[in-house]
Amino acid sequence: MVPFPSPLLRLLLRRLALLLVVYGLLRLGFYLANYATFREAAPGQVLLAFGHGLRFDVSAILLLNVPFLLFSLIPAAGPAWQKLLRALFLLLNSLGLALNLIDTQYFKFIGRRTSNELFTITGDIGRQAGQLVGQYWFLFLPFLGLLLLLGYFYPMPAPANLRQPPAARAWRRLGQPLLEVMLVAGLTVLGIRGGLQLKPLRTGHAFMQTPPVLGHVALNSTFTFLKGLGYQALERREFFRSPAAVRQALAAHPPAPRPGAPRDNVVILLVEGFASEYTGIENGGRGYTPFFDSLATQGRFFREHYANGRRSIEALPAVLAGLPSLLESPFITSNFQTDELHGLGELLGRQGYATSLFHGAQNGTMGFNTFSGIAGIQQYYGLNEYPGGAKSPDFDGHWGIADEPYLQYFARELTRQQEPFFATVFTLTSHEPFEVPARYKGRFPVGTLPIHGVIGYTDFALRQFFRTAARQPWYQHTLFVLLADHTSQTDRPGYQNTLGSYKTPLLLFHPGRPLPAADEHRITQQADVPATVVDLLNVPADKQLLPFGYSVFDSTNTGRAFFLSGSSLFLVHRDFVTELTTDDQVRLYPYQTHFIPAEALARPDPEKQRQYGQELKAATQFYTDGLLDNKLYR
Repeated sequence: MVPFPSPLLRLLLRRLALLLVVYGLLRLGFYLANYATFREAAPGQVLLAFGHGLRFDVSAILLLNVPFLLFSLIPAAGPAWQKLLRALFLLLNSLGLALNLIDTQYFKFIGRRTSNELFTITGDIGRQAGQLVGQYWFLFLPFLGLLLLLGYFYPMPAPANLRQPPAARAWRRLGQPLLEVMLVAGLTVLGIRGGLQLKPLRTGHAFMQTPPVLGHVALNSTFTFLKGLGYQALERREFFRSPAAVRQALAAHPPAPRPGAPRDNVVILLVEGFASEYTGIENGGRGYTPFFDSLATQGRFFREHYANGRRSIEALPAVLAGLPSLLESPFITSNFQTDELHGLGELLGRQGYATSLFHGAQNGTMGFNTFSGIAGIQQYYGLNEYPGGAKSPDFDGHWGIADEPYLQYFARELTRQQEPFFATVFTLTSHEPFEVPARYKGRFPVGTLPIHGVIGYTDFALRQFFRTAARQPWYQHTLFVLLADHTSQTDRPGYQNTLGSYKTPLLLFHPGRPLPAADEHRITQQADVPATVVDLLNVPADKQLLPFGYSVFDSTNTGRAFFLSGSSLFLVHRDFVTELTTDDQVRLYPYQTHFIPAEALARPDPEKQRQYGQELKAATQFYTDGLLDNKLYR
């Protein structure tokens, strides 16, 4: 008789079990490589996260191996077929190995597991492939080791199991294989969806544990990548019954009129990876930014400032249009990028401003050229517009134009623009692979992380820019806004927590006139920039400012910041940080500059929890409904 389950089915189960072991090793490697992020979690909590991760591993393995599962159930296949099956097995799962190993390092920069962003930046990856391989060559060692482990321990069938017994009845020859196919298909569907619950397993389910940051450990990058493919419907939120109730709870504060405000130029310097952790002014003088520290004492420096995202592609919508990143996918590459959006380029352009965006990388990088048009920017300057382009000696060979020459070029181009102008420049040298141009090697303190020396170079480039700008006729009547796109590498324990991973500086500097008074300890965010510029210039916005940000000079409130982390939405206030989890629980944490504890308050102030919870729910409902209905400005 033919046993049930058949030898081939048992063999398939052993092969899948081998993958579960390998995914356990990948999870351990991810945890150890990013231990600083999870170190506040107790050992028991970490073990629970590992156990919780089995559910995501089963789902990811089955989803990735669907072709292999189908071909594995072909009965009476000979040795040659089994070798082809092994090749398919190794080919498919090499993708999973690569994704998870890449994330041991990529997670340090974006603070989340890889999703579909790899497809949105394929051109950038291609251009940087050589330097990325050189920077992270060591990842090939565990990749090859695990691939060899899979090949070596891959179970091959005994020759006797490849033949059907001649005495088997017809129903055994045909019925049993059909039954096993149906069984495998049913269990595969069940495993991929993560069980019998109402909704299929999704990324947010990983964060329904304590502390939520361990959700990144429970996940695996194969799961997040595959789930990120294709369109994922945005869920409509229904916390409030009417748009008026949403706006009331959201507590929007449009800027008050400021009669007599001058029509100053505005220059935004958006500095790549310029985290608060690297500045001296925020760390008792222990930093790598002597020029920025000096400049910060001459302007309005805000010490409680936070980025709205962890990726460069998320910064521009926040800074130029007041739209924080409250989706897993960046707005620039989402299905909502054609929604109505009114950016600073449009608002200032209507007042006669010449508007421009400068970025020294390849034209089209991260969709910046497309978004500049969406935000109403009239001119986009990329690598193609730089003198000599990719053939220029200032080209770093893989990414773009180094900061010092590019900021000099930016200063010269501003002098050619008609005033008043509004210009934004996005720097890039303090981006991986963190290489100081050869002529400046050894000039800046190397610090303890690869980025530290590059931050010193970028700070020098800013000094040179302001030195050149100070000699230009437009300098004295120009507002400069300096801020970062996101944080980057970290080695200061005080920043290694959910809040610290969004902590960046914000400086407003005007060489020609004093700025209004402001509380340097108010909470600020990237999405405050449009309201602040509109406020200072007294520009009529005609209800075309989004309600997420405040002017930093608004004395009627103490500010706030929004960000998405680990599928939870966070709202930062001066007294508490509020979290809205994926299952709509509201948690409250005490606020300290760039630090919140891993555990929420056991007995939070009920009134504050209700107030801030409603504010956060209003923000997410306004955001999702506004995108779904294309009514962000209703």
